[in-house]
Amino acid sequence: MKVAIETATALAYLHASDIIHRDVKTSNILLDDTFCVKVADFGLSRLFPVDVTHVSTAPQGTPGYVDPEYHRCYQLTNKSDVYSFGVVLIELISSMPAIDLNRHKDEINLADLAVRKIHKNAIAELVDPSLGFESNDDVKRQIIAVAELAFQCLQQDKELRPSMDEVLEVLKRIESGKDEAGHAQDEEPSSPSSVDHDEVKLLMNMKLPPSPRAVTDKWNCRSTSPNVSGQ
Repeated sequence: MKVAIETATALAYLHASDIIHRDVKTSNILLDDTFCVKVADFGLSRLFPVDVTHVSTAPQGTPGYVDPEYHRCYQLTNKSDVYSFGVVLIELISSMPAIDLNRHKDEINLADLAVRKIHKNAIAELVDPSLGFESNDDVKRQIIAVAELAFQCLQQDKELRPSMDEVLEVLKRIESGKDEAGHAQDEEPSSPSSVDHDEVKLLMNMKLPPSPRAVTDKWNCRSTSPNVSGQ
């Protein structure tokens, strides 16, 4: 959580300064001896012009982290960094690489694998067992909430992704164990139900971020509007 929050803080600062990093990935997140974060490598960064919705430019970045909409439409926005950060969140909870050619062809990209698992409420299959997902209720709550947030960041449609400011706010709430209204989310006693049922119940109880079903329902029913560029 410390790594996630400090990285999100750095990216939110960049976006507030009209800078898009364009190569957010774990190898560009440097840690000191106390795990304090320094976001590095600004070789691909772009200063974002004021009052435009996107910058038209040839897609650049690292495979496995590049925003698919940016790759397809050549339109760079700050939501491109949000997508890449979503991949980083999945790496943090899964310990899996962003690209693995030994995985099934539909899951070579970690983002694709994660979206499938989260959509099927099979988060336990995604999580690194060493994190204590099955043995620690607070860890389980946080991991499920982080997976939900990553699911939002990894939406194909950039309009469905949160801003980095919103991502940062949600991460802080997850760490504190409080929902939007300020109530502790782990006050309800746990039940000896199955793993899948327990995950579904926790997902449904979350107020921020919305459940994967809520995101996909909005995705399916929204109308597509053209982007307007100031260029």
